Amino acid sequence: MKKVFLGMAAMAFLFASCEQDPTENSVDQEVAQVDMSDFYLYTDAEADGKKTEDDKTKCYSMRNLNRLLNENPGLHKKMYDVEQNTRSILAKSTNGKGKPGSGGGGTTEPPVGDNLGIVNIPVVVHVIYSNSQQNISDAQINSQISVLNEDFRASNNDAGNVPSEFAGLVADSEISFTLAGVNRYSDSRSEWGTSDAMKYAYPPTSPSNTLNIWICNIGGGILGYAQFPGGPASTDGVVISPQYFGTTGYVSAPFNKGRTATHEVGHYLNLRHIWGDGRCRQDDFVADTPSSDGPNYSCPSYPTVNCRSTDMTMNYMDYTNDACMYMFSEGQKARMRTVFANGGPRTGFVN
Repeated sequence: MKKVFLGMAAMAFLFASCEQDPTENSVDQEVAQVDMSDFYLYTDAEADGKKTEDDKTKCYSMRNLNRLLNENPGLHKKMYDVEQNTRSILAKSTNGKGKPGSGGGGTTEPPVGDNLGIVNIPVVVHVIYSNSQQNISDAQINSQISVLNEDFRASNNDAGNVPSEFAGLVADSEISFTLAGVNRYSDSRSEWGTSDAMKYAYPPTSPSNTLNIWICNIGGGILGYAQFPGGPASTDGVVISPQYFGTTGYVSAPFNKGRTATHEVGHYLNLRHIWGDGRCRQDDFVADTPSSDGPNYSCPSYPTVNCRSTDMTMNYMDYTNDACMYMFSEGQKARMRTVFANGGPRTGFVN
């Protein structure tokens, strides 16, 4: 009798296994098949923090990420999961052809469109000032919102400057921005640094469905920094020094065309630097952006060749002057939009 009972139990288990939801199985298999072998988070902070010729550090985002990883033991797993979800979505959109982060210039078929439509991002700007110059005007803030809309929708006047080699890759990301509020705070602190002190002093507004931008004097010649998806909600957003925000008022050349914010919002939407924050073999996880061995500065001549390919120096995620960057690629568009999709870290903007 015991043998009969055990046999019936085994058959019931087998039957139940066969009846398991096939969708559940396929999802598990798809995730398991995503190649994560090139995934990295920690980077060479010294290389990333290299200053430009006029002693300005373009972006502190990767150094900020290194700090957050050290302070938050669970952050690596969260960001790993974000990347795995991104690659799973991109693999589906390309029918599994190519590797989402293969680098090297277009080795993957262009992703098909999603069904999200135009994604609008409400923006709350927190102006923290210790003098009248830093208390930037509404006109300066509005000029930056205009630049974000132009750059992310590929309606910027200088998009036509993209050389023919990359012209077919210029992407309208179908992401727009609306100014939802401005908060102004007088504070005697003259420099805020890069440890998110400004965010603790003046917390973000609804970070799950609002882009928070803190405008304050960071110090150290730093233009700005952003937090990647997956980081703590209490510090989520972008920080920019006031003289590099917008196109009018208290702005400082050659970073006076609003592209610091475009660059940092790119990070906020999960884009890496165009050179992958490493040498030729370290990737930015975007297939149609050529490999490079480091950032470009000022206004480089075309073609600038590294790693046996022409650098996309005019990409917003490089370190060139504002006047010499004017495009996102189709691969970057696809990567950014995955953060809004099901399972993505910024679904609050569409749900």
